[in-house]
Amino acid sequence: MDKDLLAIQEMRTAVKNAKSAQQKFMSFSQEQVDRIVKAVADAAYAKSAELGRMAAEETGMGVPEHKKIKNEVGSRAVYESIKDLKTVGVIGEDKGKKVVEIAAPFGVVAAIIPTTNPTSTAFFKTLISLKTRNAIVVSPHPYAVKCTEAALKVCEEAAVEAGAPPGLVQCLTMASMDATQQLMKHRDVNVILATGGSALVRAAYSSGKPAYGVGPGNVPVYIERTAKIEKAVENIVNSKSFDYGTICATEQAIVIDHNVKERIVRELKKNGAYILNAEEKEKMEKVISPVPGKVNPKIVGKSPQTIADLAGITIPEGTRVLIGEETEVGKDIPFSLEKLSPVFAMYTARDSNHAKELCLSLLYLGGRGHSLSLHTENDKVAREFAIEMPVSRILVNTMSSIGAVGGTTGLLPSMTLGCGTFGGNITSDNVSAKHLLNIKRMAYGIKEVDLPKLTTAVKPKPADQTEEIVKEVLKSVNGASKVDPKMVSELVEQIVNQIQKQKQFLGGNNDE
Repeated sequence: MDKDLLAIQEMRTAVKNAKSAQQKFMSFSQEQVDRIVKAVADAAYAKSAELGRMAAEETGMGVPEHKKIKNEVGSRAVYESIKDLKTVGVIGEDKGKKVVEIAAPFGVVAAIIPTTNPTSTAFFKTLISLKTRNAIVVSPHPYAVKCTEAALKVCEEAAVEAGAPPGLVQCLTMASMDATQQLMKHRDVNVILATGGSALVRAAYSSGKPAYGVGPGNVPVYIERTAKIEKAVENIVNSKSFDYGTICATEQAIVIDHNVKERIVRELKKNGAYILNAEEKEKMEKVISPVPGKVNPKIVGKSPQTIADLAGITIPEGTRVLIGEETEVGKDIPFSLEKLSPVFAMYTARDSNHAKELCLSLLYLGGRGHSLSLHTENDKVAREFAIEMPVSRILVNTMSSIGAVGGTTGLLPSMTLGCGTFGGNITSDNVSAKHLLNIKRMAYGIKEVDLPKLTTAVKPKPADQTEEIVKEVLKSVNGASKVDPKMVSELVEQIVNQIQKQKQFLGGNNDE
């Protein structure tokens, strides 16, 4: 059979099995649900290292040890953030207003998984789905099918062993775009969690289903003059080199205050950054973006050494990030794009206002709504940026990549970061279990309302108006002399009164 037909049949079977299992899961108590979720989280956490290695090997992206950390965030940290959330039965009650809130699941979740974070995102989406009594059908990225399937097998086996009905966790294994498109439109799919490229997210939004999507994260990082330079640069280089820049919240461009530029450059070099000269920068631009406005997929999640080799550049041993000094922002300026690799653009700002202009330009190019990173000891500056920047997350004095997903901040641990209406998304939250719940509300009457009484009196038509109508009727009738004028007048009165009653019933308030 045709591969696409097989893939579509696999998808239909997966949705059918997921729906059947979810119908049984509906009757589970909060205690049963929580036991299953904990078992899945523990099993996923235990396999973090193994699946991290598998993801790096299969995709050719990132660092196995770093993927292990992402798997731990996607399992243990996510579990800790949702374990106390009530998701079954009555979950809230306002006794004063007599309103009771009751949780209900969405049903079947269609989950799209990216190649950059294939196992950690699979763990995360499975946990928040099961916590809310939903089933999940996962469509992996074509370049990460094996590791994603392995991660979901860990989840499914742990869930069933803890008492879940078999079939709650499904994975499509045939890597078909047609099957994925039809999955998102399937009548038994109730919501879509789309993490991936812009085209895929747009497809999710146009599917006719409720969907949580994400936007690109062309994250600027501003080092303001009051920042603790050594710590700021250390955080930025660590963040950018983490899993070779594959987290969408990773810093993409450094904006530095000219007053502290010399110190920043010195610290960058000390932390393993290599600043390209003009000739090297030109070579690197061709590798970053061979086609204007599009990033070369061959650099995504690759080491600095691999990227340098592609550009024909020799870099020092131990280089962790590559930096090109830039002054412009635009689709035809490769260094200003979201590169998802250990490659930085570096801009010099005259002051904080100029820094805002540069950050805004970068965000409008491709990161509107996502995140912005800031290093400063001036809280006034931090709050100004937080108020003025069109982003959903402002990360201050931390690693943006890990901070945005909740690793080093108090934000909800999540591998799906909403960009709000800034970026064309329905939410600006770090998506979590609460986003997969319907909340019903039972409300008792607590107030009385006095309704105005309708008047039934009908305003009669003036007699002279009735007489005029009678005369007009008699003129139009042949043999008018044989017609009784009094009878006609009575008929006209009845008709006029009937019309008035109808007008009053419909809200009419004039005599015309």
